Amino acid sequence: MIAWSLLIVAILLEVGATICLRMAAVGGSKWWYAAVGTGYVVSFGLLSLTLRTGFPLGVAYGIWAATGVALTALAGRLLFQERLTRTMTAGIGLIIVGVILVEVGSAY
Repeated sequence: MIAWSLLIVAILLEVGATICLRMAAVGGSKWWYAAVGTGYVVSFGLLSLTLRTGFPLGVAYGIWAATGVALTALAGRLLFQERLTRTMTAGIGLIIVGVILVEVGSAY
C-alpha cells in the first residue's frame, strides 16, 4: 500500500507541476517556475521510491505517465478552458482501460 501511496502522490505532483508550467507560460510570475522544478524533482523522487518498494518499472512508469496525461488534459479543460474533443475524451478512456490492463496483467 505504501508503493501505491507514493505513486499517487508522484502523479499528483507531476500534474501540479505541469499546471504550474502553464501558469508560468501565460505570463504569470516567474515564481511559478520554482513550483515547476520542485514538483517535477519531488515527483521523480517519489517515483524512484515507488520502484525501491519492488513495484515493477513498466507498471509504475506506465501508470505514472498515462494517468498524468489524462489528468493534465482534464485539468487543462477545467482550469484553462482548453478544448476537450470527443476524440480526446475517447483517448482518455483508452488510457484508463490501458492502466487497468497493465495493473491486472502485472498481478502486483
